[in-house]
Order: sequence, then structure tokens, then C-alpha cells
Amino acid sequence: MSSKRDDLVRWRLVLGHDAEQGLGCGLEGQAAQRDRALGYLYNREYGHGRNVRGADRGGDRKGSLDPSQLTVPEWINAVHTLFPKRTVERIEKDALERYRLEEMVTNPELLARAQPSQTLLKAVLHTKHLMNQEVLALARTLVRKVIEELMEKLARPVRSVFLGARDRRRRSHLKVAKNFDPRTTVRRNLASYDPATRKLFLRTPYFYSRVRRQADRWQVIVVVDESGSMADSVIHAAVTAAIFFGIRTLRTHLVLFDTSVVDVSADCPDPVETIMKVQLGGGTDIGGALRYAAGLVDNPRRTIVVLITDFCEGAPQERLFAVTRQLVESGVTLLGLAALDERADPCYDRAVAERMVALGAHVGAMTPGELAEWVAQKVR
Repeated sequence: MSSKRDDLVRWRLVLGHDAEQGLGCGLEGQAAQRDRALGYLYNREYGHGRNVRGADRGGDRKGSLDPSQLTVPEWINAVHTLFPKRTVERIEKDALERYRLEEMVTNPELLARAQPSQTLLKAVLHTKHLMNQEVLALARTLVRKVIEELMEKLARPVRSVFLGARDRRRRSHLKVAKNFDPRTTVRRNLASYDPATRKLFLRTPYFYSRVRRQADRWQVIVVVDESGSMADSVIHAAVTAAIFFGIRTLRTHLVLFDTSVVDVSADCPDPVETIMKVQLGGGTDIGGALRYAAGLVDNPRRTIVVLITDFCEGAPQERLFAVTRQLVESGVTLLGLAALDERADPCYDRAVAERMVALGAHVGAMTPGELAEWVAQKVR
């Protein structure tokens, strides 16, 4: 049963800032964040220029209610993080139909001017189901730019822990200075030689690959929770899986889940395609996802299942614990990774995680680079 304080907080959120004194109820923590997100949209009801985006609302605005403190992408991400799915659907409907916040999904000029960022990428994931084809094409271009930046940032530390001596017989797309192949680079760029200036312009540099440290390939099954609060983890998991996919000592699978399971292993080489298939939101059935992963296992003692989740199980927990026990007893290495936001801060249900540890799973909070080091130690 809700406490009186909870009831007052709900009424305060419904009635807005002006009701705070009468209710005698201030807001803090998540309630204050929800109020800020609601105010960004629904405060358009008040003052001169009501229902007009960017209208002047007078000089008596107070603190965190000022909508100028949020950008549209930041607001979209806040709404999807702070509210349940049914509430998000109503807020999106009001934003588009009542307040004409059409730039959220229909303004190609806005997207064309937008600076690629992870915040914008998450906003695209939250709203792509509402976009028309023109805007969706532009959004995909922005997503690719952000993913390429992440790949460049993460590829070297992830790959380096798996790589051995240089293999001069094979080319590599990984641009590491110490692997630079000057002979091939000069030979294949001779068409760019300018006789007038006597300069050779390098259009495409070439690099050596590196040999594998062992012949037998381990199976790595990455299972990622795609519920609404998991956007950062999904993005990093898709990029990490793409890098793992290119490591010849590993056979990589990528599985997304909420209450259903989607196997996107075929898209692993292109994390953009993986991410554009993500449907953030919905419930969470971790046990069902792990049961699917168990069906992919070929050799349990050479298999690592990496479960990335907040451990907030929506299905019966005993089913989750049962499949955890089965995987561990079969010889599979099960690693549960707590959800990390873009600042690498973990957020998860500790009680469920601790129970899985008691059953033999490993649980921790790792960046993609730390995950790569952990996996590399296991497969050596």
C-alpha cells in the first residue's frame, strides 16, 4: 500500500510546481528528475504563447523547471529512463500531436545539423519507430558516425589482448602504427603520385595482420538486456561483439532480449545494423534469454556466456536460477555484467546478482576493455 508521502508526490507531479506549497511536498531524487522531464513538455500549457515550442514564459520561472536546460535528445532519453512504457507512449503522443514537437522525429534539417553523439544515438533508438523513411535514413547516418568513433576508441584495447606476432601474409583493417606495411602502401598508392610536385599521396594505408595464439576457437555468446534503461549497455555490447567477431580465436554470437529473444549474430560484423534492430523498452525475461543461449552451446567447457543486464528479473526468479545452475554445472563459464551507463557507473539488482554468484556464476562491472582482458585470460 502506498504511503501518504508517495501519494503527495504523485499529485505534485500531476499538478506541477505551483501546487508544491499547498501540498507541502517538495521533490528530490528521481521524482525531481521526472518533474523536470514532464515540465519540459507540459509547461507549454502555461503563459504567453502556450503550446508553442520556445515561447517566452515570463521571468518567474524557477530552477530546474526551465525547459532550456534540456535538449530534445536529452529529454527523450530522460523520459525513456524515468517512466514505464505505457507512460512513455502517452508522453510521446502528446509531444507529437498536442505540442507539435515534430523535430523529435520528422525534421531532417535538425538531424542534418546535429552533432553526432551517444546522447543523440540513444534518442534515435528511442524514437526510430516513429520516424519516416527520410528521417530514418539521416538517423542511420548519424548512428554510423557515432559507432565508427566508438569502434576506433575500443578496437585497439579489445583486440590487443588477443593478438600475437605480426603475420605479413595477411592484411588487417586495424590501423595500428607498429603494424604499418610501407612496401604495400607505396606500391598500391602509385596512382596517386604527382610528377609536378614529386609527391606521393597516400589514399589508403595498409597494415599487417597478426597470427592467432591458439588454433581452437572458443564460443562467446553475448546476451544483452534491451529494456528501456539499458541503452548505453546495448550500444557498447554491439560494438564489443563486432570487435570479438573479427577475432579468429572466437566464435561470437549476439542475442538481444526483453520478454522475447532476438538473435542478431548475423549482423555482428556491422554494429549499426545490430543497433538499428534494437527495440528498447518492454519487460525483462533473463531466464528465457539464458535458456536460449544454452541452446547455442556446442562445447560447454569452451564456451563463455556474457550476460549484460541490470538483473531486474521480470519473470519468476527461480527459473533464472535454475538455468544458471544448469549452465554452470555443464561447464559453461557464465559472466554476468552489471549494466553500465556512459560514465561506466554500475546499476543492478544486487540480491539477484549475489544469488547467481552463489550458484557459480561470475558477476562484475566491466568496461569493454576490461571484458576483453577477462575473456582473453579464460581462453588462453
